[in-house]
Amino acid sequence: MQNLIRTLALSLAVLALGACKQEQGAPAADAPAAAPVALTVPALNDDMAWRDYLRATVKQHMQGISRSPFMYYLAPISTAESVDVWEDQYQRQFENVASNISRGVLPGNMLAFGSPEYDRIATLAVDAFKEVSPNSMKDVRVLFIGRTQDKDRVAEAVAPSGAEFVFHAVD
Repeated sequence: MQNLIRTLALSLAVLALGACKQEQGAPAADAPAAAPVALTVPALNDDMAWRDYLRATVKQHMQGISRSPFMYYLAPISTAESVDVWEDQYQRQFENVASNISRGVLPGNMLAFGSPEYDRIATLAVDAFKEVSPNSMKDVRVLFIGRTQDKDRVAEAVAPSGAEFVFHAVD
């Protein structure tokens, strides 16, 4: 029994020391945050560069988000084997987004939309939000990564949901 007590006491001491060391190495709470890195919009037909760009852009907008983001992306149409194949992929992505939104999104989540197919990703977002119940997405962030000319129509579609709309311009 004494060995068990000693082992527990030793374990607690090790944990306490580990916590102290972690606090000492942690940055001060009031230290200024590092400025976001300027991102360069990739070429329209560079699928992998776009995926990386979207991930990096989403990371810059994660403050206050407590869950993993839902990222909705459409590959460049030029990378599809045919327009019909790309349209099928678009339809599946739309159904996925619409289904997720209609089921409800918990507070603390982010939905991020972005694609080199600027008009189509804006249309996907607008259409997906058509059936959303008013104020059903409070404390949810919707990040739209796209052209300035599409900003207002996406913001108007998102507004009834009560979600916070954030726009990141690519132009």
